[in-house]
Amino acid sequence: MGELSAWIDGYVRAWNSNDPKDIGVLFAEEASYFPEPYGQPWRGRAQIVENWLERKDEPGEATFTWSPVAVTGDIAVIQGATVYPDQVFSNLWVIRFDGEGRCVEFTEWWMEHPR
Repeated sequence: MGELSAWIDGYVRAWNSNDPKDIGVLFAEEASYFPEPYGQPWRGRAQIVENWLERKDEPGEATFTWSPVAVTGDIAVIQGATVYPDQVFSNLWVIRFDGEGRCVEFTEWWMEHPR
């Protein structure tokens, strides 16, 4: 659980810094990132960083809280909440890790709360 917490802390740090190094260190070289249901994945660390920065939030724009749903071996499922000043989203993430703590597959589902 400590490694998962550290990875998510790193994700939130990258979210707030938009620093390519902070983003890239989270993912294995050949990782896949599925940013939305039924969408095409971003493939490879370079494309993940590039697409992340095209859709970036401004630092401090949102807060994120989370709790684990299931953690087994190399897979973690977490439930989260992303709160913006005028929007709230529920999130479900499935994260698959390699043996070195980097993400090799990241899938997120999100739902916007009614206003």
